[in-house]
Amino acid sequence: MKKIIISLWMLVAILAPPALTSCGKDGGNEPEPDNGDSKQLSGSVRSVMTLDASAEYLLTGPLIVEEGAELHIPAGTLIKARKGFGSYILVQQGGKINVNGTAERPVTMTADAEDASPGHWGGLIINGRAPLSGGETGRTEINNACTYGGTDAADNSGTLTWLILAFTGARSSADVEHNGLTLNGVGNATRIENICIRHSADDGIEFFGGTVNVRNLLVVNPDDDMFDFTQGYSGTLENAFGIWEEDYVSSEEDPRGVEADGNLDGNNPGQHGQSDFTIRNMTIDLRTAAATTEGYYMHDVLKIRRGARVTVQNALVKGCGQAKDLVDMTDGKGAGNATTAISITNALTAPLSGVEKNGTAGNITVIPGNTGCPSGIFAWTGYNLDAGN
Repeated sequence: MKKIIISLWMLVAILAPPALTSCGKDGGNEPEPDNGDSKQLSGSVRSVMTLDASAEYLLTGPLIVEEGAELHIPAGTLIKARKGFGSYILVQQGGKINVNGTAERPVTMTADAEDASPGHWGGLIINGRAPLSGGETGRTEINNACTYGGTDAADNSGTLTWLILAFTGARSSADVEHNGLTLNGVGNATRIENICIRHSADDGIEFFGGTVNVRNLLVVNPDDDMFDFTQGYSGTLENAFGIWEEDYVSSEEDPRGVEADGNLDGNNPGQHGQSDFTIRNMTIDLRTAAATTEGYYMHDVLKIRRGARVTVQNALVKGCGQAKDLVDMTDGKGAGNATTAISITNALTAPLSGVEKNGTAGNITVIPGNTGCPSGIFAWTGYNLDAGN
């Protein structure tokens, strides 16, 4: 296959991405001369760019979809990312990304190495104009020059369908790191469904405010939380399946199934518009051996705190792995909202090392018989949910 250089970013942005001060606008998206056997991606998309599914792409630095621009990725496209914090795709407010995978031909974004490990590259970040708690304007964690949030609950950042993200979560420091998929103030006119996130070095998915709804999400072996919500998120996550494989070990201090904060970092308990969202049909499958050694057990299956109000319907946690608390509603910066309502079945074979419910807030119902997320909807990923792979 041919190799085309598409708008290389400034060299410093590739070699030293933490020092970025501008959010895109440093390059165009015009192709350059043929130069090998894979097409290289980085720089700014300023109009409409459509990738070629018959080619293989190499992400060599930040690829920024600017306001008013569109990036179209057809079914079957493969994007491999060079190792480093600066290899990521970011969609600006007013930009759109359309990942048009199908069950037969998903789009894959992964590492450029066969022996890749979690944190090889950044991941996918979408910045929208939907509301945040307190009506704030947010600044993207990996590049503070890139803003998100606003007043348009129905903002549209495009479409993500049948997408695989693997080996994401590169970090520049202990406090600045990517997730698998980061949704910043994304609006509910954005369509996101049939997503698989595998081996991310931080959270599988994190919602920073916004109203976007996500359906059919599989997260495998995130280093930290499977599903993370903060800063006033108010959508619905439907059909979510999280897995720890048998050999899973976390480097984080408190890996969880769900972590929900009402406001960003719990620093604004008085803000209006705290996180208020629904999780419907969720399975958390811990396939590790039972253990109480740090890194080998889940701290909380559900951690609801700092003013977050969550409705969890038909949740199931199962497997032979260890969990400390089933549901923890407490936190030093404030408990979860007292009107939180959770229905969960605990089918873990190992007893909890902590408690079933920590805190007095919320209507927490632990019952038998919940079925959780249907597993057959993830056949398109090629991942064997019965045995792992």
